[in-house]
Amino acid sequence: MSAFHALAVTGPTTSGKTALSIPLAQRLRGEIVSMDSRQVYRGMDVGTDKVGDADRAKVPHHGLDLVDPNQRYSAAEWARSARTWIRQIRARGHVPLLVGGTGFYLKALTEPVFREPDRDPDRRRRLEEWLADRPRKELERWVETLDPERATLAREGGPQRLIRSLEVALLTGHSLSWWHQNAPPEGPAIPVAVVVLSLPRERLDRQIEARAHRMFETGILEEVRELLNAGYTAQDPGMTGTGYREAAAVLAGELTVEEAADRMQRATRQYARRQLTWFRNQLPDEGVLEVDATQPVQDQVEEVMRWWERIGSTEGGVGEGRN
Repeated sequence: MSAFHALAVTGPTTSGKTALSIPLAQRLRGEIVSMDSRQVYRGMDVGTDKVGDADRAKVPHHGLDLVDPNQRYSAAEWARSARTWIRQIRARGHVPLLVGGTGFYLKALTEPVFREPDRDPDRRRRLEEWLADRPRKELERWVETLDPERATLAREGGPQRLIRSLEVALLTGHSLSWWHQNAPPEGPAIPVAVVVLSLPRERLDRQIEARAHRMFETGILEEVRELLNAGYTAQDPGMTGTGYREAAAVLAGELTVEEAADRMQRATRQYARRQLTWFRNQLPDEGVLEVDATQPVQDQVEEVMRWWERIGSTEGGVGEGRN
């Protein structure tokens, strides 16, 4: 097997990925590539728990603040940029450290998605804006007709995935499922070793609850107010994430802070469950280490370092099965 070209640190939301990644990157002489689909948005820091300036000063970061909240950013676009970042980081003699919980981003690197067909950007933008104004039930019905193979996945992915399925079908004449099956891959597969942080369900739920309250304490309402005043709306792609919808409802007088925090907790718990299911079913059989995130961070660092040195660094080595 080829040497691993990067090391990923993933796990469910609030499991401590950032806390582990900074000291681990320092030990590895690494550079961090964000693997978080929400942290690509500019001006969205509190609600995405984006890494702060102090940590960015300690370790170089890539993949943050790439697009505005009203822009869509796909896993394929991220993977295209990530291949460049990984190549550049390795050329500097450093270790690329992919950090985040967006499984589709990781899979887009290890199992590249299809190369997307060309679509006129202006037509695509106008179609997406029109679709965003349609009722969700209507979008689901159209996806059932235009891309039945993908309908269940699109429904589970919410409005953004429904709209993407429809715009591809309407602008290219072929369904997204057809392109997945017939188009060449976006790029070469990147061999990645994966560290998965694990927490007991009860502790994960407590940390999710604490994070929801911390968002309000650290300024989620002020952040959302600034975004709305800048002309962004609650329907924009970046603003549909958990925390932003609820904060916008508070500002509109539709929810109290406590009601919003409760909704945020429920939605985040559901998201964490989906992440755990994805990790169980989608990660490769080799090159995966599960780490107990209840350990002190320094112990986690040492465990990952021993494993990384054993399986092989970016200079050589082979993968092993999941520990």
